[in-house]
Amino acid sequence: MDDRAEIKEFLASRRARVTPEQAGLPAYGGNRRVKGLRREEVAMLAGVSVDYYVRLERGNLSGASDGVLDGVARALQLDDAEREHLFDLARRAPASAATRRKAPARRLRPALQHMLDAIGDAPAWIRNDHHDVLATNRLARALYAPILADPRRPANTARFIYLDPAAREFFTDWDKAADDIAAILRADAGRNPYDKTLTDLIGELSTRSEVFRRRWADHNVRYHRTGVKRIHHPAVGDLELHFEAMTLTSEPGLTLIIYTATPDTPSADNLRLLATWAATQDQPDPAIHDDHHH
Repeated sequence: MDDRAEIKEFLASRRARVTPEQAGLPAYGGNRRVKGLRREEVAMLAGVSVDYYVRLERGNLSGASDGVLDGVARALQLDDAEREHLFDLARRAPASAATRRKAPARRLRPALQHMLDAIGDAPAWIRNDHHDVLATNRLARALYAPILADPRRPANTARFIYLDPAAREFFTDWDKAADDIAAILRADAGRNPYDKTLTDLIGELSTRSEVFRRRWADHNVRYHRTGVKRIHHPAVGDLELHFEAMTLTSEPGLTLIIYTATPDTPSADNLRLLATWAATQDQPDPAIHDDHHH
């Protein structure tokens, strides 16, 4: 990915989103040639010269201080995820081979699988920054049966959402799932620009999915730490599940995700039904026994 183009497109897309009214500026004249704020307006709001802001938006963030980046973030009304993405883009400008992150390990410590297996009443699974499903407990294996049906190992949630027609039936709110995964991948790519596996995945999705290409071009970024997933499971029907995503501090790049249903709801009933169905389907998790990736 071209760093300068990435910075330019991100800043320009955020600037186009903020109207003068939202920024508390008078909108002089009814005929504005630009959508959103002008560069000189952003410069004024950020407390930098127009020439300096133009240099930033042309893709040159090297040497920009935290104070300047904070000013730009405030002027463009960036949320926490977007602000972090801006800082990631600035940090990677002078990156060298020494700063390039090692790809996360594919084979997990047995203790992590034991931890998942000890979580009996909630689907729980572990993914890496590439959105590979690396390990599951029995309930997650049952819940994600359509995703794990992919013969490639490890199965990948981003690939499933964009490239498998079954995803549109599995995710009740497919558009939200597709928006989320594109925005998370955009943030991941900002943090890890030299991760070849991640770059290859984004390239594959861009090549094979026009829908992904459109969402990628939006330059949206977001956190995915908690929320609701609405799923239509082929065996038990509709599930509305709350998720919590937790970074594993002992394993950089790995995330533990746990789903729960609100007690005394149809989703809680269907989750219990899923546990019964899982008992009839149970088999070892192939993700943790096969470390080979095509």
